[in-house]
Amino acid sequence: MNFDWLKRVMPRGLYGRAALILFLPVVVVTIVVTVMFLQRHFEDVTRQMTSGMAHEVALVAARIEAAPDIESARVSAGEVADPLGLELVLPAEPGADWRGFYDLSGRIVIAELHERVPAVRAVDLSQRREVRVTLQGRWGDYRLVFPRGRVSASNPHQLLVLMIGTSLLMTAIATIFLRNQLRPIKRLARAAEEYGKGRIIPYRPGGASEIRSAGTAFLEMRARIERQNEQRKQMLSGVSHDLRTPLTRLRLGLSMLSPDYPPDPDEIAALEGDVAAMGRMVDAFLDHARDAAQDGPPEPVPALDFLRGIVADAQRGGQRVVLHSVAGEEAGRATFSRDSLRRAVENLIGNAVRYGDRAEVDAALGPSYFRISVEDDGPGIPPEKREEALKPFTRLDPSRNQNRGQGVGLGLSIAADIARAHGGQLRLGEGERLGGLRAEIVIPR
Repeated sequence: MNFDWLKRVMPRGLYGRAALILFLPVVVVTIVVTVMFLQRHFEDVTRQMTSGMAHEVALVAARIEAAPDIESARVSAGEVADPLGLELVLPAEPGADWRGFYDLSGRIVIAELHERVPAVRAVDLSQRREVRVTLQGRWGDYRLVFPRGRVSASNPHQLLVLMIGTSLLMTAIATIFLRNQLRPIKRLARAAEEYGKGRIIPYRPGGASEIRSAGTAFLEMRARIERQNEQRKQMLSGVSHDLRTPLTRLRLGLSMLSPDYPPDPDEIAALEGDVAAMGRMVDAFLDHARDAAQDGPPEPVPALDFLRGIVADAQRGGQRVVLHSVAGEEAGRATFSRDSLRRAVENLIGNAVRYGDRAEVDAALGPSYFRISVEDDGPGIPPEKREEALKPFTRLDPSRNQNRGQGVGLGLSIAADIARAHGGQLRLGEGERLGGLRAEIVIPR
């Protein structure tokens, strides 16, 4: 079957669909209960009550038919009618069946009396609290009057009114709660839409836990994008700043060259050193720009063996680094991008051996985290400058030994970005054993 028409009539918005999901069952249940109530209460109960009343009417009719004259009929029928609560009018004017269109149980009352008492000519339900039954007898027409409550439940509409009223009240309350639950989704959608247009508006996650998680993920994504934009700006600024000095020296050296005098070997070596420095800078910039594109997908990796391999490779490369301790399940696995996390740890080890004499690596694999610590015996970084040290192209000359190597200030920045990309963080502190800088990567397992 083709249900395209159903898609066309369905609400487009989340609020409309949520309201439909909420209110449609309420309406269906109300209709089903109403129909069942009308059938069971108005029809079955009314039919049973009218059937009992028909026996009393038939008893009075039999007394009248058996009387020898009208006076005797009135007396004999009165002896039965009064104890039964029936009012007898003999003789009476002819009547006709009558009920209001809203009187749902009146149809059952009229049909049941006509069926069970053949002498009934008319049933008048024009009075709300009375039933007037006109019968035909041997002494002419007569009428029996009795309370309406004896053939149908009194105030039967109260249950319907209560049910419908309660449904409307609960629907109104549910609407308020629904709006409160959907408001955080609309705020999140608006924040995302505005950010797509290049505008950042204040947003704070709220609502249910799932919506809070989505909002937190959006804020983290927005923060990462802003950091990447800031790093891109700093990269361009760093390129222009760091390359300006060697370019100036190259320009000055070339201007001092003369065709009349052979070039000094020392000057040639200096120019070649400037070119090599420029090459290293450009390579560092390109490596930083390619980091995100070259990362592999996260996968379960034997965590401790992975770290032992990094330390072994560093030792083969001549770096003075040792694996001090490992803790946790030996065969335990953690989920991360192998290439990017290796790059982060290698950057930390490279910084440690560059600014210190040796480095020690610790690892701990917990039930929900994977922690890698690299500690050196260098001068360290003052606490007030550690946040600045995580920014790209930042070199803290007073606190780090620049004579031990040359860099462009990307090592800690790359490691911090990789840790954040894995849902973790890079923390800097003072070393407990060697007294230098302690860099610690913590990512969820």
